[in-house]
Amino acid sequence: MVHHIALFKLKPEVTPARIEEMMMNTRMQLLKIPEVLSIKCGKRINNEMPWPFFIAIDFESMDKFDIFREDPIYMKYVEEIIKPNVAETVDLDFEMDPGKDVQFS
Repeated sequence: MVHHIALFKLKPEVTPARIEEMMMNTRMQLLKIPEVLSIKCGKRINNEMPWPFFIAIDFESMDKFDIFREDPIYMKYVEEIIKPNVAETVDLDFEMDPGKDVQFS
C-alpha cells in the first residue's frame, strides 16, 4: 500500500468558507477515481501551523498511484480546485507494507 500526503499553503485570498468547499470537492471528486482506496482531507486546527490544508490518499500500489495522477477527474480537480487556491505544496509518499520494496509494488 502507498500512502500519499499533500500539504498545502493557500493563497491569501482563500477564505475559511473556500477551504470548506475545497474539502467537500476533494472528497466528492477524488473518490470517483477507482484507484483511490481511501481519502482524507482537512484544515488546520492551530492557525500557527504553516500548512492550512491537507489531503491523504491510499493506493494499492505505485502503479495505481501513477494511474490516478493521469486520471481526467484528478487533472480537472487540480486545475479547478488546487491551482486557483494553492500557493505552495509539499508531497510525501510512503510505503505502508513492512519489508516491501516500493519499487516493485
